Amino acid sequence: MKKICTAASLLLAISGAAMAAQVATGGTLVTVSAAGEVRAENNEARALFFIEEQDKDKAAAASRVNQKMKQGVDVLKKEDPQATLASRNYYTYPVYAEERPQTGNVVRKRQLTGWRVGQYLDMKTENLQKLPTTVAAAQNILALNGITFGLSDALSKRLDAARITDAYQNLMTRVQVIAQAMGRNAADAVIETVDFDGGDVPGRPYMAASTMEKSARMDAQVAEASFEPGESTLATRVVAHIRFK
Repeated sequence: MKKICTAASLLLAISGAAMAAQVATGGTLVTVSAAGEVRAENNEARALFFIEEQDKDKAAAASRVNQKMKQGVDVLKKEDPQATLASRNYYTYPVYAEERPQTGNVVRKRQLTGWRVGQYLDMKTENLQKLPTTVAAAQNILALNGITFGLSDALSKRLDAARITDAYQNLMTRVQVIAQAMGRNAADAVIETVDFDGGDVPGRPYMAASTMEKSARMDAQVAEASFEPGESTLATRVVAHIRFK
């Protein structure tokens, strides 16, 4: 009986495989997705500087901020004339004394003790060789909020063709594998649609290289920092509709 059962199982397995191989796949529409990527060394740095002052006199605080920011901008332009600078987030906030717990229904008016004034400055540059010197010079006046590295727009555009080509080649490889799994010839596959739009995979984000400084006042010359720009990955996805003849 065991031999009979074993033989029957083998027959059923062979029969099932034969039936699977006989399933018609002509006209089948298959959706295939693939991805491609390209890596490159980062060639651009973005630094964010800021200055903040606090004083009982709002005008005095604002004047010191304006003066130091102007000095910082002048230093950056001198150290790196090709850098792109952009001012943003100029703010003025009132500073109040700490409130004590109120007793009963007594309502106390908040006491104004001073003003906090500040401003941020963005710097973008491709001069990575001189970046440590530039940042150190600016830090003698301004505080460094953070610095990140990435690919410039020009380099990203030059790499665009490479990542699309890599994605399409990966797509063709997957089509061949799918055709083989279906028992079909890859030559029988006809591409009906290919979608490169809306399928972009975000590259790796800029890498943070510095943390926010607590104070913008420097008592001594700032030593140059060491930076490692690293690399970024640009990736893209492609989705195609493949129909087998």
